[in-house]
Amino acid sequence: MKKISLLGATGSIGTQTLDIVRLHPEEFQVVALSFGKNIELGLKIANEFKPSLISVLTKEDKEKVVNQICYPGKVVFGHEGLVEVATHPDAEVLVNAVLGSVGLVPTLEAIKEKKTIAIANKETLVTAGQIVTKVAKENNVSLLPVDSEHSAIFQSLVGQDQSKISRLILTASGGSFRDRTRSQLENVTVTEALAHPNWSMGAKITIDSATMMNKGLEVIEAKWLFDLPYEKIEVILHKESIIHSMVEYDDTSVIAQLGTPDMRVPIQYALTYPNRLPLPLAKKLNLWEMGTLHFNKIDFERFKCLALAYEAGRVGGTMPTVLNAANEVAVEAFLSGKIRFLQIENLIENALEAHQTIHEPDLQTIQQVDEETRRYVTSLLQ
Repeated sequence: MKKISLLGATGSIGTQTLDIVRLHPEEFQVVALSFGKNIELGLKIANEFKPSLISVLTKEDKEKVVNQICYPGKVVFGHEGLVEVATHPDAEVLVNAVLGSVGLVPTLEAIKEKKTIAIANKETLVTAGQIVTKVAKENNVSLLPVDSEHSAIFQSLVGQDQSKISRLILTASGGSFRDRTRSQLENVTVTEALAHPNWSMGAKITIDSATMMNKGLEVIEAKWLFDLPYEKIEVILHKESIIHSMVEYDDTSVIAQLGTPDMRVPIQYALTYPNRLPLPLAKKLNLWEMGTLHFNKIDFERFKCLALAYEAGRVGGTMPTVLNAANEVAVEAFLSGKIRFLQIENLIENALEAHQTIHEPDLQTIQQVDEETRRYVTSLLQ
């Protein structure tokens, strides 16, 4: 039985991870988990799976949970609580499904404890990819991708000579506004932005999909996961989300991973790698039902956030940290009605232009730049 620590149990990836554990109770056990503001769902999950350790946001949340769990589990809180869950001594695998750069330090600490990392938290690699991959290599720890695109690439690399890769091709659905022009985006609403045509995801990642920043973060993540230059990482629009990504080799052969849009497939593969288990929860792919698959070249002027991500990634150093921090603040501002949709990219661009890149930063520097960027973007909102 594989024992799991789960950061972000009540989010989209977290709840779907729990679907896998329910489906294969003889294979997996959740020994530690964290959750945030959704206390009601968190309590329900805790009482079902009975992990020996639970982490919550605040001391007040801890008191609520202690009084309402139906078994004698340990409850901790805050940043230290996340680290304690990530490094639980019984866990073999950490599933990092939290949103934002808060997942960075717990992941680094788990790597130092030799935990395998199933990573769904893009921001960890975007913010500090150079540090995370270095520490993982030093500790001989695997970083197994949970994102559907990176999982598709990972699966398409099995048994291949990675020195023969010509390019990675990440597919993008285009999000909620893929068929709208920039002028049509001026007054779009939060409700419209949250209506993703293919995937059921959390609010933040759905907005990132609509701006295409989600794909930009994935490009940077792919650079670190697969150790390739940005010149070999491309993005194409693929509305149906059936081909999850592709790898082209030097002989022009292209290997792709296909499937219906269901995040439980890459989650389960990360948990079972290098093996596979049945997944009756997922709908099988019948291509004749799809009829036609569509592909389009990316227009970087239309999807400005993707262009900004490539730019920040190529500059490197602390620039991707700024990109991510500025985006988190800007998306939250949009979701709370403080700015319009297109102002998200304006705030990110302002933050990038204001920043003086620090090359080869240490962890403390990255955390400092992250905090400074958040303060700067917040000041622009005021």
